[in-house]
Amino acid sequence: MAQARAWQRMLSGRRLDLLDPTPMDIEIEDIAHGLAFVARWNGQTHGDWAYSVAEHSVLVEQIFRQLYPNEPIKWQLAALLHDAPEYVIGDMISPVKAAIGPDYGDLDDRLTAAIHIRFGLPAKIPVAIKRKIKKADKVSAWLEATQIAGFSQVESNKLFGKQDETLVQNLRIHLRPPVHARNAFTARHAELMALL
Repeated sequence: MAQARAWQRMLSGRRLDLLDPTPMDIEIEDIAHGLAFVARWNGQTHGDWAYSVAEHSVLVEQIFRQLYPNEPIKWQLAALLHDAPEYVIGDMISPVKAAIGPDYGDLDDRLTAAIHIRFGLPAKIPVAIKRKIKKADKVSAWLEATQIAGFSQVESNKLFGKQDETLVQNLRIHLRPPVHARNAFTARHAELMALL
């Protein structure tokens, strides 16, 4: 019996092996394009456009910068890329990840390591930085839940934690076409790479 195909051809022409990804096969344009078409919340959001993982990633990096203005540029880049593997494996809501089990985490870890190395980051991010990125990610999830996913503030507070009003009061989710989300992601990536 032939082994199942475990690679995907990217628009850049790269062939990404999902079981053994290498940094050489990672291109930011492929990541940005893929993330711009992956919907958060399984697409269950209000508006004419899905809220993409690309938009979410840009927002998480912005929140990370606001929360931790003294962190080095490389960790801002890590915040921007925190969901980058989803350009090939999609965005699964937490209950689905839990149902799949450790195999999902292993695949995510391999892709994350290749992506990080490709852009000059360590394969594994220090735990303290991962926690800070996760905090920014939860702030973003709270904003998304309350602004576009139909959750009440009470429900969002239970799921994602009560948020600092001074932090979230001026942050607004703006849905836009995938091409604009893709361009915002690649532009922020280019800015950060130029500062490294």
